Amino acid sequence: MTISLQYCNITVNDTEKALGFYRDALGLELRNDVASGGFHWITLGSATQPGLEIVLSEPHAGRSQEDGDMMQELLTKGVLPMLVFRTDDLDATFEKVRASGAEVMQEPIDQPWGPRDCAFRDPSGNMVRIAQAPKD
Repeated sequence: MTISLQYCNITVNDTEKALGFYRDALGLELRNDVASGGFHWITLGSATQPGLEIVLSEPHAGRSQEDGDMMQELLTKGVLPMLVFRTDDLDATFEKVRASGAEVMQEPIDQPWGPRDCAFRDPSGNMVRIAQAPKD
C-alpha cells in the first residue's frame, strides 16, 4: 500500500492577490481556476512535486456562513497553520519573495534545531516559512 498527500488548502482573503504571491513570488504553477457560486478555487502546483497541489480559497467558499465567519476571524488574527516550503537556494528565494513586496517576518538564519530558513506573510497574513533543503 502507498499513500501520498494530494493537495492542501490555504484560506486567503483575496485569491487574485494570493495568486500573485504563490505563483509569481514563490514560482508555483497555475493548474486550475474553478468558479462556483460567486467564489473560485485556484489550484497551484510545483514542477518538482508534480502530484502535490495547493488550493487557494476564500473563507466562505464552500462553507456555511457561520463557518466562513469563523475562518475569516482566524485568518484576520493570523492564527491559521503556517506553511513551510523547501528550496535548494534559500538566499535567492528570499530575495525573489522580498522583491515581490511580501512582508518579511524573518530574514534567513540558521535555526538552533537544524534548518536554515526565513519567513514571510502572504497577502492575507498567513505565515509562510521557507527552509533550505538539506545538502546530501
